[in-house]
Amino acid sequence: MDNRAEVRAFLMSRRAKVTPKEAGLIAGLNRRVTGLRRSEVATLAGVSVEYYSKLERGAIAGASSSVLDALARALQLDDAERTHLFDLARAADGIPASGRPRQRSPRKAPARPSLFWALESITDGIAFVRNQSQDLLAANALGRAFYSPLIGDGGLTPNLARFQFLDPASRDFYPDWDAFAAMCVAIMRAEAGRDPHNRALQDLVGELSTRSDTFRTLWGAHDVRSHGTGTKRYHHPLVGELTLAYEELLPTAEPGLVFMIYTAEPGSPSAERLRLLASWAADHTTALISSEQ
Repeated sequence: MDNRAEVRAFLMSRRAKVTPKEAGLIAGLNRRVTGLRRSEVATLAGVSVEYYSKLERGAIAGASSSVLDALARALQLDDAERTHLFDLARAADGIPASGRPRQRSPRKAPARPSLFWALESITDGIAFVRNQSQDLLAANALGRAFYSPLIGDGGLTPNLARFQFLDPASRDFYPDWDAFAAMCVAIMRAEAGRDPHNRALQDLVGELSTRSDTFRTLWGAHDVRSHGTGTKRYHHPLVGELTLAYEELLPTAEPGLVFMIYTAEPGSPSAERLRLLASWAADHTTALISSEQ
């Protein structure tokens, strides 16, 4: 897959976001761009204008780490954006970002029982596994209760991005919907940079670009970010508002999968509401078992 268009769009979008003042330059008169000129980026990065222009045309293959670092500094990239730039360069060189052979992103839950045991051992927090394409592959009991508006009874593998952009219920589930939407797309953009050959992710981007104007606009912004850690607000139909802290873990035995854990601050109203949700999940499971006997 030729990623020149992705490289070109990313570098141009980052250059447009840095003003001369932010870069310590004098803007001058008769300026037709709000961001930096190519010549200014080249000067800040310590490369020739011709070489930077070549990079911005997408010919990033073979660029050294020192040049990429200099570009990251000149364009004032944050950690996620710098990682994305290096991922794009590795992809152009034909080197998988993970250091492992390329493979399709898993669409079905892993078969290893130990992963399910690990999920179910977490009882006070929401735990789930997703892949690069935002498919929700497995979850603990509290996770299944938490994501009940997303999982439903359809029998299909639920997808976090489809729920975000195509299901009106997401507007209620995510009180900060706009921020969630931007985060979702930025994470997907970073995943696409790490694995540009992921056909499932390409298909998902194509589908959402066709069906959602908001997704198409956000995707075109070329913003990237990692999930990592942070805090989010939710409004669950059963227990109300929840403020949860999240941590992202990467299972080394399953490249391409992400293990997420959401917890509430001990003693907080959100912690009490999580306990209520866990109680509902246990009662719901008991009722299902009784009905099947």
